[in-house]
Amino acid sequence: MMRASKTLAALAAALLAAGASHAAAAPVQLRHLLWDASQRPMYQQCARDFERLHPGVQVRVQQQGWDDYWSSLSTGFIANTAPDVFANHLSKFPEQVDNGVLLDIAPLAQRDRVDPAAYLPGLYDNWSRQGRQYALPADWDTVALLVNLDMTRRAGIADEALQRLDWNPRDGGSFGRLIARLTRDEADRDALDPAFDKRRVKVFGYQTPAAGGMMGQTEWSHFAVSNGWRFQDAPWSQVLHYDDPRLAETLDWLAALPRRGVSATPQQLGRLGAETLFTMGRVAVVPIGAWMTGQMARQLKFPHAWVPLPVGPGGQRTSMMGGIGHVIWKGTRHPEQAWQWVRYLGSPACQQVVAQAGVVYPAIRGLAEVALQAQSRLGADARVFLATAQGKTFAPPIVANAAEINEVLDSAMQRILFSGEPAGPLLREANRQARALAAR
Repeated sequence: MMRASKTLAALAAALLAAGASHAAAAPVQLRHLLWDASQRPMYQQCARDFERLHPGVQVRVQQQGWDDYWSSLSTGFIANTAPDVFANHLSKFPEQVDNGVLLDIAPLAQRDRVDPAAYLPGLYDNWSRQGRQYALPADWDTVALLVNLDMTRRAGIADEALQRLDWNPRDGGSFGRLIARLTRDEADRDALDPAFDKRRVKVFGYQTPAAGGMMGQTEWSHFAVSNGWRFQDAPWSQVLHYDDPRLAETLDWLAALPRRGVSATPQQLGRLGAETLFTMGRVAVVPIGAWMTGQMARQLKFPHAWVPLPVGPGGQRTSMMGGIGHVIWKGTRHPEQAWQWVRYLGSPACQQVVAQAGVVYPAIRGLAEVALQAQSRLGADARVFLATAQGKTFAPPIVANAAEINEVLDSAMQRILFSGEPAGPLLREANRQARALAAR
């Protein structure tokens, strides 16, 4: 009996040891959240590749649509259930920095010798503040014009002319004349014809997508900045310039387009959106972000081209250069493994996978060309986005309390662009409120 008891005790101890060893070997589980469904497959491939290199870590890539994404994250921060790693947007991360929910990865990046110069200029620094680093850049985007070539050719406009458009807030320049020529009423008269009937428009020459909030990324920022305007003195500066007359005159010019009949009114636009009207052949020209290239190439059944934004009164064309970054939730239970995953996401190995998908342009230098080749196989010649990125660009506004500031500015932009109220007084009051919020 004594011998049997000793044998059973030894067996139990061995089983407990084996169980403890198995528990110790259980892989770390990381959650990664993103909002773009088209990017999920490429990041799942990156996760599989990462897991082969890090057998002790498993990554679960999840996707949630933009409308629910940010409220879900906010709930997760409060409930202590946020994902370990998530895709972040420059318009959102200042508030997260202020709320202390992001991990400062600067010490880790220094330890592992991350080279900021590996990324396109400015992308790394966009995610920095006061010596802290909150993300590694994932991709970048610029804005161009998408043009229906059937309509331009029918109007006698040469393809080459689309490459050298100019704009000003007085008469619209050659861009203003272009969209007037492309606008057609039901009698097929363009908007330059004295008999043009703006009440019965068949095709609109141009369409502003939305009000644009504080950024106006595809809506108005490129016009305003090419007119000499700027959002703020520097990233995180409390000195905002939405009260500048150069922004007001830019917005007043855009707001006049529906009144002239060359753009749809809010009622005509409805819930369809500018891209849908373009796809339907109801609009000849729309401003569009690089992230839409693949989707539009698959949808469009008529000849089209992505062409540069018009040159402004200052003699230059310019575009906002945005992009997402991957960040780590400060409450993660696995900061080291989360960092290794973020480091891999920002590495040439993963970004090569991203490039080959042709959905977005990777942040690492030299890989945008790979993405362009992938897009060309879809029939999309989107070289203009890279050319724009290599020219004069500007960053979106990066400021504290951005969510509240965006509400203030979006309300003002709605009233200006869609209700036709004069921009100057509205922008002066909106800027006063925005500055107060930025300094709070």
